[in-house]
Amino acid sequence: MTVEVERKFVCDAEVMGKLQDIGAKCIGQRQFRDQYFDSPDFILTLKDFWLRCREGLWELKCPAVSGTTPDNDTETLCTRYREITSFPLIQSEVGRIIKEHTAEGSESNSSQKFKTERCSYMLERETGAVRVDLDQADFGYCVGEIEVLVPEGGDMNAALQRITSIAEELGLSCEKKVKGKMDVYLQRYRPEHYAKLLSAHIL
Repeated sequence: MTVEVERKFVCDAEVMGKLQDIGAKCIGQRQFRDQYFDSPDFILTLKDFWLRCREGLWELKCPAVSGTTPDNDTETLCTRYREITSFPLIQSEVGRIIKEHTAEGSESNSSQKFKTERCSYMLERETGAVRVDLDQADFGYCVGEIEVLVPEGGDMNAALQRITSIAEELGLSCEKKVKGKMDVYLQRYRPEHYAKLLSAHIL
């Protein structure tokens, strides 16, 4: 199982030129539709578990223990999630979370759906490859993501350093944490859900 270490950044008109300037290679463009699922009382997301179906493929993002204390900008600007893509494992994990929450469980669910156009780049460095995705969501939000995949139990600090290095090459300042697509979607279209996640310090 891998841990996705990621830093989001504001995607502006100049970023493609900057990526080319620092030697990034475009590895493809694609469109996909994401549908996120939760119980009516938000059992999963209030525990920072994100269940989605992307073009028929299921994925559960689970909070990863970083092993470090977020005491600097690099730590606070990055997210870390374990990714489960095996459907039986996803069913088992989701069932466990719901069972812990309530003895009865819940059959119904709430869902959110949106489409994304993605342009992906790869940067090869001595310390390893770093991926950069530029995403344009169909509700008008554009965001970039610098991503490194780390084996579970791997060197998280090295991944954070690689992400910081690429951010510096792109001229990104140590700004406040940038919202992801789902954060903005919930803020705009599901304000009650968004407010509960803020109160729980998930977002």
